[in-house]
Amino acid sequence: MGYLLIVALIQAYSFNLIGEYLAGHVDSYFAVLARVVLALLVFLPLTRWRQVEPRFMRAMLVIGALQFGITYVCLYLSFRVLTVPEVLLFTILTPLHVTLIEDALNRRFNPWALLAALVAVAGAAVIRFDSISPDFFIGFLLLQLANFTYAAGQVLYKHLVARHPSDLPHYSRFGYFYLGALIVVLPAFLAFGNTEHLPSTDVQWGVLLFLGLCPTALGLYWWNKGACLVSGGTLAVMNNLHVPVGLLLNLLIWNQDEPLGRLFIGGTVILASVWLSRLGTRPALLAHR
Repeated sequence: MGYLLIVALIQAYSFNLIGEYLAGHVDSYFAVLARVVLALLVFLPLTRWRQVEPRFMRAMLVIGALQFGITYVCLYLSFRVLTVPEVLLFTILTPLHVTLIEDALNRRFNPWALLAALVAVAGAAVIRFDSISPDFFIGFLLLQLANFTYAAGQVLYKHLVARHPSDLPHYSRFGYFYLGALIVVLPAFLAFGNTEHLPSTDVQWGVLLFLGLCPTALGLYWWNKGACLVSGGTLAVMNNLHVPVGLLLNLLIWNQDEPLGRLFIGGTVILASVWLSRLGTRPALLAHR
C-alpha cells in the first residue's frame, strides 16, 4: 500500500500544478507528449527486449495507450472548461469504472453501477447548477472517458502480471507501457497540437519536468506495481485518496473563492454514487468468505 499512498499524494499536488501553470497556457497535447517522452527516457535503459514474451509486450502497449495516452489527453482537455476542484471531484468516479470493467471481465451485470452513473451526473449538475453549459458537460464526459481508460489500465495490468509471471523485476518490463502511450500521444500532438502555445517560462518547463519524472515515470510505475499487491477494495479506496488532499491544497493555496457549499453537496452526491456502485458486488464478496 505504500506505493499507492505515495503516488496518491503526488497526484494530488500534480492536478493543482496542471490547473494553475499549464491549463490555458501550454498546449495540452504538447504537455502530455513531454511527460511521455521524459518517462520513456527514464525506462528505456532499464527495459529488457529479449526475455519478455511478445504477447506481454503487445498487452503493455495497449495498457499504456489506455492508462496514459487516452487518459491524459482527455484530462488536459477537460482543464479547458473545468476548474481544478471540479476535475478532482469528477475523478472520484474511477472506482465506478473499475467495478464496471471487473463486472464485464467476469460476465456479470450490476444494475447498481448504472444507477450510480445517473446519480454521479446529478452530483455534477449540483456543482454547476447556476452555470451549466454544453462545455461543462463536455468536460465531465471527457473526464469519464479518462476515468474509464485509467481504470481499464489498472485492471488489465493486474490481470496481465498474474497471467504472465516472471523473475524479471517489474521495471524491466514497464518501458513498453510508455511506448504504448507514445503511440497515442505523438499522433494526437501532430494532428491537433498548437506549436504557438509551447512552454514559454522557466516555471512551465519546470512543472513539465516534474510531471514527467515524478507522477508519470515513477508515479505510474509505482501505482501499477502497488495495484498488484493489494485487494480490489483497497485499490478502489486509494484511487480516491488524491481527491481530498488535492482539494485541500487547491482551496487553501490557489482557489480560496470557490463556492464551498455547492462543492460539498455535489461532491457528497458523487461519493454516494461510488457507494451505490459497490452494492452489487457485496453478495459476491460475502459468498466467497
